[in-house]
Amino acid sequence: MATPPVLSYENLGLQQGGRWLLRGLDLHIGPRDRLALIGRNGAGKTTLLRLIADSLDCDEGRRTIVPGTRVVILEQNPDLSAFATLHDFAIHGADGPPDYAVAAIADQLGIDLARDAASASGGERRRAAICRALASDPDVLLLDEPTNHLDLAAIDWLENWLESYKGAFVVISHDRTFLTRLTRQTLWLDRGELRRLEVGYGGFEAWTEKIYADEAKQADRLDARLKLEAHWLERGVTARRKRNQGRLAKLHEMRAQRAAMMGPPGAAKLGIASDDVRTKSVITADKVSKSYGDRTIIRDFSLRIQRGDRIGIVGANGAGKTTLIKLLTGEIAPDSGTVTRAKTLDGIVIDQQRNLLSGDKTVRDVVAEGGDWIEVRGVKKHVQGYLKEFLFDPGLVDTKVAILSGGEKSRLVLAREFARRSNLLVLDEPTNDLDLETLDLLQEVIADYDGTVIIVSHDRDFLDRTVTVTLGLDGSGDVDIVAGGYADWEAKRRPKRPAGKDARKGKDAPASAAAAPPKRVKLSYKDQRDYDLLPSQIEAIEARIAEVETALADPDLYAKDSDLFEKLSAQLGALRDEKDEAELRWLELAEQVEGLDR
Repeated sequence: MATPPVLSYENLGLQQGGRWLLRGLDLHIGPRDRLALIGRNGAGKTTLLRLIADSLDCDEGRRTIVPGTRVVILEQNPDLSAFATLHDFAIHGADGPPDYAVAAIADQLGIDLARDAASASGGERRRAAICRALASDPDVLLLDEPTNHLDLAAIDWLENWLESYKGAFVVISHDRTFLTRLTRQTLWLDRGELRRLEVGYGGFEAWTEKIYADEAKQADRLDARLKLEAHWLERGVTARRKRNQGRLAKLHEMRAQRAAMMGPPGAAKLGIASDDVRTKSVITADKVSKSYGDRTIIRDFSLRIQRGDRIGIVGANGAGKTTLIKLLTGEIAPDSGTVTRAKTLDGIVIDQQRNLLSGDKTVRDVVAEGGDWIEVRGVKKHVQGYLKEFLFDPGLVDTKVAILSGGEKSRLVLAREFARRSNLLVLDEPTNDLDLETLDLLQEVIADYDGTVIIVSHDRDFLDRTVTVTLGLDGSGDVDIVAGGYADWEAKRRPKRPAGKDARKGKDAPASAAAAPPKRVKLSYKDQRDYDLLPSQIEAIEARIAEVETALADPDLYAKDSDLFEKLSAQLGALRDEKDEAELRWLELAEQVEGLDR
């Protein structure tokens, strides 16, 4: 028998601006649910979270909660204006958390809560809000974009905390890695309807594609295809996935080419004799160092950035990411070494510019200076058609910026900046406040961009899908240079497993073992067979995974046959592990094949 919920809404409805934003929704949260709340910007996700927290009154429906259940919300942009320090904010109110609990979490997150609230950075304010929420000992925790403004170390800490958390949580996030790792159920808010799947975010795409396919069939039967067509074309689920697969294949090819140009791990080849390669270089850093006071921020850094490179920069807050960007773009000069930039370099920087948008301007004013047409990198387009490319309803063209959501404002900035002519694009935390569909769009735009892209981001999945080279900063001044995305950089940082008999015994290997082994003439029979057969085996595993995910997508499966549900869930986990092992084995063999070809 299923565990009864601790919090429920029945027939929930809310009006906004004279229309129903939400209506007829049923929602049930169990005591150990791990729910991902998915939906486009403007669908009402944050509003629904506030309704669950009882900080907003609904117009219809009944809220039921088990007595004594403590519901705590981590808001995306909490108001700190009434507090002198971050500590005052973290413990305020009669129901505020105890000081000792707040201090314990602050210590683990590395935040000084004595900091003045008015001058605190976005990351410090977010950490203070996390301290308050987690120290409140919630039974139900509501998280609105919890990873925004957090560095990788803080995200990892929060993930570990939530994995061991005993209560239920509902999370809105654009961070696919975060959602995939933590969630076990999915709520999808789409076109005013709330659907639930008893599978985490990892099964979301397969589920939604099935729903859209079923809707298309139903539309055929009811002769209502035109009614669905506008949404279907806008979403383009299947077509977008196929495009993304093609782009990912191209990205992997670019990474392989970039890896071949790089020397030992952590250093890039600068002495490339080819004139053709030199003409493609847009930024060349040679033994660059930068310090502030006694602290070395960047030490002996060398890299040649070429036209078309997609460079990702990762590291903890304060590790030197901004300093590195400023050195590469010429905003500051190095203490030693040189940075040479192509004379034709014409760059634009997209950061948190949505805060600078004037609220009294319209969308048309921002994108097309009030006109009907806009020049997009030399091509003239109608403003409404161009806005549709960025997932805007063309009817919003004369809407005031002030009433747009945070995500819509971010999308508006992207639309404006991507229209400009440039050959260098610098994106500073571009994923904040974007929904998952807009992230897909941004990945497409970056992939199709003709110039060079430099991205600073803590979004691991986004980096894995976009960049060809990752620069990793650990705060010591050294910069790791890795061909590939975040996962490749993370793999490089992991300690190597000891190999061989001498390593297992903890003894030093003979001196002769340090010499390079003789180059192998060919793969062994078994290795060659695995290399040839694994791609088709991986495809077969993926097909089985899709079949199980489709079966689990049945919302009534658990109620009809809980044993089958548990069996399929276990099978899904085993298949994913099998696929990971097969892919890792094939990649190892591919590296061997590449070595044989050199």
